[in-house]
Amino acid sequence: MTLDIISRAEWGARAPRGRDTVSWSQRTGFMGHYSAASASQSVREIQNFHMDTRGWSDIGYNFLINSITGKVYEGRGWTTVGAHCAGYNTENIGVCIIGKDKAGVQDVSDAARRNFKLLYEEAERRKGGNLVLRGHRDRGSTTCPGDEIYSWLKAGLPIVGGTPTPPKPAPGKPAPGPAVAFPLPDGYYFGPASGGDRSVSGQHQRRFVGKTDRQWLQEFGRQLTRRGWSIGKGHTYLAGAGNDGIYGSEYTALIRAFQKDQSLGVDGRLGKKTWDAAYRNPVG
Repeated sequence: MTLDIISRAEWGARAPRGRDTVSWSQRTGFMGHYSAASASQSVREIQNFHMDTRGWSDIGYNFLINSITGKVYEGRGWTTVGAHCAGYNTENIGVCIIGKDKAGVQDVSDAARRNFKLLYEEAERRKGGNLVLRGHRDRGSTTCPGDEIYSWLKAGLPIVGGTPTPPKPAPGKPAPGPAVAFPLPDGYYFGPASGGDRSVSGQHQRRFVGKTDRQWLQEFGRQLTRRGWSIGKGHTYLAGAGNDGIYGSEYTALIRAFQKDQSLGVDGRLGKKTWDAAYRNPVG
């Protein structure tokens, strides 16, 4: 599953007063924190507190994850030294779960846990090696990140039950026509907002061939509906937000399932090959 990271520009970050970078060879750990405050607290509020009250140059964490929605936010990023654990910021990537840890109660949603794990796996991929999972309390005199989150970290980030694989449509349905040409330029694809200019997310409503990117992604969803895939709010795919044309974890799961069904490369990105398969290939 592709991880969608909300960029600093998207959440309205202030410019840092300074920054120090670190090489991946110096990164040895991945450290979990929690904010010990309401999950409704915004990332900008945390940044304001760190800069205006703590006197730091920027928000202290490298990344942040909302404990309820699971949304992932870019803090200082992968290779900027954080301010989340005094004396250990160079070696550790600091990730804060925004919310409280309540003893005996799962206060971190499955979505937040999955995305924390995806972020950790992406960090190891970029590192090209293993990163030790740590909690703030491993390197500081603190109870952070709380008993429940800390135990989960030390257990290796287990995801109970995993992500179920929804059933695909019954085989034998032909793809209806006429075919619609892939609307993006060569090398572009529908993907996460954090993927750069060639990754088209629907967040900024860029226009291609007479329609917005959001409208084109919705068209892909409608095409799969015509082919028998269960799509929309309350349905098998896109059950939460519906076919809103904004690329995120739900579109990622849908595209990956379709790519698997069509024996394509499974990466969750909607490029030309996947788009064409929706209009040209038989189902099943």
